[in-house]
Amino acid sequence: MQNDVVIVSAVRTPLGSFMGSLSNFSSVELGVFALKGALSKINLDKNLIDEVIIGHVLQSGCGQAPAKQIALGSELKNNIPCSSVNKVCSSGMKAVILAAQSIQLGINDIVVAGGVESMSNAPHYLNLRKASKYGNTNTIDGLMIDGLTDVYSNESMGVLADNCSSAYKISREAQDNYAIASYNRSINSSKSDLFTNEIIPIHYEDKRGNKIEIKNDEQISKVSFEKIPKLKPAFTKNGTATAANSSPISDGASMLILMNKQKAIDLKIDSIAEIIGFDDSSISPDLFTIAPSKSIENLISKTETNLNEIDLFEINEAFSMVPLVNMNKLSINHEKVNINGGAVSLGHPLGCSGARILTTLIHCLHQKNLNSGVAAICNGGGGASSIQIKV
Repeated sequence: MQNDVVIVSAVRTPLGSFMGSLSNFSSVELGVFALKGALSKINLDKNLIDEVIIGHVLQSGCGQAPAKQIALGSELKNNIPCSSVNKVCSSGMKAVILAAQSIQLGINDIVVAGGVESMSNAPHYLNLRKASKYGNTNTIDGLMIDGLTDVYSNESMGVLADNCSSAYKISREAQDNYAIASYNRSINSSKSDLFTNEIIPIHYEDKRGNKIEIKNDEQISKVSFEKIPKLKPAFTKNGTATAANSSPISDGASMLILMNKQKAIDLKIDSIAEIIGFDDSSISPDLFTIAPSKSIENLISKTETNLNEIDLFEINEAFSMVPLVNMNKLSINHEKVNINGGAVSLGHPLGCSGARILTTLIHCLHQKNLNSGVAAICNGGGGASSIQIKV
């Protein structure tokens, strides 16, 4: 019989804009901020943690075993097993799924899972392994090749989003309106302190010794609503995806602590959510934007849940057209989806986002006194992951 799995802590850092407020911190450092924050929310002996699993896409330049670096930077025991997971945008959610599976099977009782990314610090590559006999050599942007380019077509993921928008008749106006709604929701949530319980403020001293606090998501302060309808297409000449209705390049980390439900009861630690089920699904790489609907359908089939019984959804906003097309395919009302805003307005740090949207979903359910939720995220290569919870 499988063990029940609960989440006892779920937090994230503020999300920083590209080359912005968090760009001085590596993915590892952001992960340490988030993990220390997750631990600060509960009364748990760190030595009881069995394993650490971290989603992380752009690992080059971080040094060996970044997940272990995060564990030791958070003062966990030296002999704790640690692993990094790369499932592109779904990495952080896949880390949670792997943690949940290990607890279900009785391998572990307490696991840290989450995701990190500093897209600002993604390196450029210079391939000198093969000798260059004469002439200049060019660098390759690691952010592009390992994070934002479809390996099969060698096109930007935005080109595939444009193709999907055209195929499913998702208009530029609909995408712009969605982006405006996402920004308004995020701005209102920030002003109303709805992110307070999920965000761990970052404190540090600058080079002059000034004490700095970062506690708010950076991107929402940069929006210019009047410019959104006027922007040129970002990826294809006649495309509908723009810089405003696509998720911005970002930095951030999110961490969750999962437990065997009985272990949490024994330790007198309150759970904030229970994992009901999870799913990994995949379709053709060029159709990655519609993969969340397939994963959600497979998930609720496994858990024998009626879609209408789900109170809230988080569907990652890699582009505005992603939630739009998946809401249409599943007949989900926008009032149930990303109610505090999403990646278009907050940012999409690749390895972090799967964990971030699950963290946000948990806190949204508590804020609204609702019970059930599903978080889903697509990833390059045609995949998607989803998790169903109750609180």
